[in-house]
Amino acid sequence: MTDQEAAASRSTTHRSLPELRSAVRTLAAGLRLPAELRTRLTLSVARVAEPELRAGRLVTLETRPEQDFVRRELTVLLRAPYAPWPAPVEGLPLPARREADATVWRLPLPGTPGPGGPGQQSSVELLEEELRAAVARAEALEADRRNLTHELDETNSGVLALYVQLEERDEQLRRAHGQMLRELEDALRPGPLKVGGLELAIHYAPAGTDAPTGGDLYDWFQLPDGTVHITVVDALGHGLTSTRSALNVTHAVRTLTLEGHPLETVVARTDEILLPYDRELMATVQLVRIDPVAGRLTLANGSHPPPLLVREDGSARFLEVRGRGIGYPLAGSEGLWHEELAPGDLLVLYTDGLTESRRDPYEGERRLTTAAVRHRHRPTEEIPGALAKEMHTVILHPDDTLALTVRRTR
Repeated sequence: MTDQEAAASRSTTHRSLPELRSAVRTLAAGLRLPAELRTRLTLSVARVAEPELRAGRLVTLETRPEQDFVRRELTVLLRAPYAPWPAPVEGLPLPARREADATVWRLPLPGTPGPGGPGQQSSVELLEEELRAAVARAEALEADRRNLTHELDETNSGVLALYVQLEERDEQLRRAHGQMLRELEDALRPGPLKVGGLELAIHYAPAGTDAPTGGDLYDWFQLPDGTVHITVVDALGHGLTSTRSALNVTHAVRTLTLEGHPLETVVARTDEILLPYDRELMATVQLVRIDPVAGRLTLANGSHPPPLLVREDGSARFLEVRGRGIGYPLAGSEGLWHEELAPGDLLVLYTDGLTESRRDPYEGERRLTTAAVRHRHRPTEEIPGALAKEMHTVILHPDDTLALTVRRTR
């Protein structure tokens, strides 16, 4: 151990912060500690001692240079014998730990001590040296910041390029998904029906954008005698699960109709056929038969909203038929409704998503009547979309929506 290290083994009592800081700084300078380490030690000792000194209590600073075969180090102990509780050591510029009644720092000493003693530099010179070390440290940190910023910019550029690629890929997937959904929707819909004496048009919109269809479905076809049959179904639920239920209903109704079952029995027979296989199935059904030559209209109903008949002169009324839908107790139509369609008359079939987008379904029926009368002279293929657009100016309860119009031509 050198003479200056031996001289550093001492214990001093201090009454003020400037005195304590000067003692630590002079000691560290005499042992040739690096300026940055010296500064951190001075700040840490002062921070621990400050509450005691400001309260007028004394603190004791002990220093012990030590050496063994492996290392040389300086142990600094700060004792506050009159402190009411131990001083905290968290967050200090130079980490310390509590040992018994002291706060302890252990610092490595330079391998080869330089000449000179602790008194060769003034306090101003020591502070200037520490300031230069702090400036150098700040410049090094600024250089590191610039390098990190440059690396971050390069990383951001790479991430941005990756985002662009992902967006392009996502757009490709959206287009492919949309094409698949359109093809699925086309597969679910019956083809266009061209019948002399009748014009038919359809508008359909699902409640959500993640599926091309929901529980609302329709079917139309022409019977061997020329009569046109139309089925409108609204199965409970949304999405593809309800679509499967609606498809089962339309297929069963088509099969029963082509087998020649009377119209008034088709709803009940459909319930008898499907319920053993799907106890959860619930669906409302509207069945319509129209003779395109004579204009005779026949309706059967299973809990479905009534069709709206708009005459060419602008008069309008709903055609009410009592009945209960598929999956309901005592399913079936309680009777049939017979009506005559004159040339120019318009029949509007729909699901409740058209009239119940707001809180009051009766208000929806009144709005539908007003809209259908106003749009009755438009081309038939434009009317369903126009009705849906006007009815859905405000949507409080989104639902699958189907609007189907039939006009008897001259």
